[in-house]
Amino acid sequence: MTLGAGSVRALTGPRHAGHTTSLDDLGALSLPVGDDGVVIGEDSEGRAQIAGFHRPVPYEVLLIGGLWTAQVLALRAAATGARVAVETARAPLWTGLARAAGAGLECLTLHEVGRVPPMGATVSGPVLVIRDCGMRPPRGRVVSSPWQSVLTLLPYMSPVAPRLMRNSALVGVQRVSPEEAGQIGRILGLTRGEVDVLPTLADGVTLWSAGGERQWVLTRPTDAETGLLGVARRMD
Repeated sequence: MTLGAGSVRALTGPRHAGHTTSLDDLGALSLPVGDDGVVIGEDSEGRAQIAGFHRPVPYEVLLIGGLWTAQVLALRAAATGARVAVETARAPLWTGLARAAGAGLECLTLHEVGRVPPMGATVSGPVLVIRDCGMRPPRGRVVSSPWQSVLTLLPYMSPVAPRLMRNSALVGVQRVSPEEAGQIGRILGLTRGEVDVLPTLADGVTLWSAGGERQWVLTRPTDAETGLLGVARRMD
C-alpha cells in the first residue's frame, strides 16, 4: 500500500515531456523547494517513500520513536534546501549533527526549549522545526504555518500524546509496548494485526499514518548517515 499524495507516497518519475534551455540562461533559473518531500525510507517492496514536509499550509507531524530517526529526517530535510530548527533540552546530542549538516552554513540550528525565534519561512526557503522536548513538550512559541512544518518527537506515549496524535496530519510510530500499542491503535483506528505488530518492530521501521492511510517504512541510512549517526536504533 502507498499513502496518497498528501502524506507519504511512492517516489515516481516525471510524467511530462522535458524542457530545454541554453547554458547562458541557466543562471537565471530559480528552483524553490516545493512539495517534493523528504525521502523517509522504503516500503516492503523497496519503493522509496517520501513525506511532503514543505507545504503552503500549516503541517503538524508527530513521531513516537527514537532520536536516530528524527535526526535522519533532519539531515534529509536540510539536504532538500530547507532550514531545520531543533528545539531541544539535550543539545549535546544534536551538536555534532548541526556542525556536520551545514558544512559551515547554519542550515540546522539548535535552540533551547521555548526559545525558537521566528524563522521567516517562504516557498523558496521552507523550514522544518523539530521539537525534541521530552515526554511533556510545552506548547511551542513557533507553530506550524505556510512553508513551516513542525515535527514533535516523543520517545514514548505520554499524557500529551493523544492530543498531539489527533492534531497531527502525519503520525509515525516505532516500537512501543503492547499497552501503548493498544492505546495508539484506538486513536489511529489501526487493525488488530497492526496493533500486534507494533511491539515487535525492528530498529528503523516506522508505521506512518495519515488519515485512513498507513504505510510501513524502513529507513536505511546512507554511508554518510551511518558515519555520523551510527546504525538505526530505537533507544537513545
